[in-house]
Amino acid sequence: MKTPHDVLLPRSAPPDNAAGTPSASDHPAGDAEHVPVLTADEAIATAREVAADLAATSSERDRDRILPAAELERLSASGLLAVTVPVEHGGAGLSVETLVEVFRILAAGDPSVAQVPHSHFVYVNAMRHQGTTEQQRFFLGEVLAGKRFGNAQSETGTRHVRDIRTALTPIGNGRWTLNGTKGYSTGALFADWIPVLAHLDTLAAPGEGPLHVAWVERQARGVTVTDDWNGMGQRTTASGTVELVDVEVHDAHITPYHLTFTGPQTYGAFAQVLHAALDVGIARAALDEAARFVRTKSRPYPDAGVERAADDPLVVQALGQMELDVRASEALLREAGRAVDAADADLGEDTAATASLAVAAARAHSAKTSVEVASRLFEVSGTRSALDSLNLDRHWRNARTHTLHDPAAWKVQHLGRYAVDGTPPPNHGQL
Repeated sequence: MKTPHDVLLPRSAPPDNAAGTPSASDHPAGDAEHVPVLTADEAIATAREVAADLAATSSERDRDRILPAAELERLSASGLLAVTVPVEHGGAGLSVETLVEVFRILAAGDPSVAQVPHSHFVYVNAMRHQGTTEQQRFFLGEVLAGKRFGNAQSETGTRHVRDIRTALTPIGNGRWTLNGTKGYSTGALFADWIPVLAHLDTLAAPGEGPLHVAWVERQARGVTVTDDWNGMGQRTTASGTVELVDVEVHDAHITPYHLTFTGPQTYGAFAQVLHAALDVGIARAALDEAARFVRTKSRPYPDAGVERAADDPLVVQALGQMELDVRASEALLREAGRAVDAADADLGEDTAATASLAVAAARAHSAKTSVEVASRLFEVSGTRSALDSLNLDRHWRNARTHTLHDPAAWKVQHLGRYAVDGTPPPNHGQL
């Protein structure tokens, strides 16, 4: 059994980020072979192949908390983590609708593995929209070379999720020092680059400057990533703590974050629709597990008067309702992905709001469905399914843990306010 700290670090650890941090142009992108550039059909087929292998070992990883280092290496090598790199930068530029389906498929195989690169795609998206041409050339080139982005965004102990204390302090000559502590840093342990959300200090108002993203190398001096995540579900995401102590960052590795929300945007909808895909994948996996258990292991209740549990009309009815709920979540998810694509193609206040509302509906429905289906798994399967050795409760634990990411009830509130008087949803990163 591996301990929580038995994890492989990235393939090639970059040197310490010493004084005189180089600019992006001093890091030639593409010094490694590019990963495959996949078509939409190839991406879906690859995701199915990877997910099948993930499903075969997901229970073992969850039970023994084996961190998915090898599985993430496979994802990187497959080209799946590069599918949203734009065509003009040498990538496939696949649609959000396709990426959502890839996420859903991977989550059905192992939602912990699927969640690890969530922030990778969010920050690829951030770089696409807020990076300079030179920054895009370098960082998107890193993605095409198989590198992974992590996440150091949320902080624990603050007033709320958007209360950020981490700051970049100027030290002259285009250099800054970065200090702060981040929690829930999914992906950071396995990353090559960690995007860090921080205030860009001014001498007049320290700690209160506009929010920016500092792109920090995983192995940079002053960066410590601790695998201290001990959630009851999503156990192998390694969503632990990142500590940043006097980390030196150059101007070339800083991008604006605050500008994302000065006008219509799909940044929040993009991030949220991927979360919905994770929930839908969990729900489908739980339903498939329940049906398989009923077919192969469950005994019928005597009053049903049938030979197989699979012929008990109450069990069939319950499974039918579960199927209906999962299909509804899958349909809402597809609609949401298409809505984000439509808004990106013609971005305005109305299209951005439509995308956010479509994603809110998918997110609220999938959160409820994943928890309920993962719970009803035991209702239809019977007492034997509760054996700890089977580890079937991992589906519910994963659903319950992931759906706490942000409150589904607020999604419903925004949908209700729109239905009542046409009030558009707020313009922030949670919608």
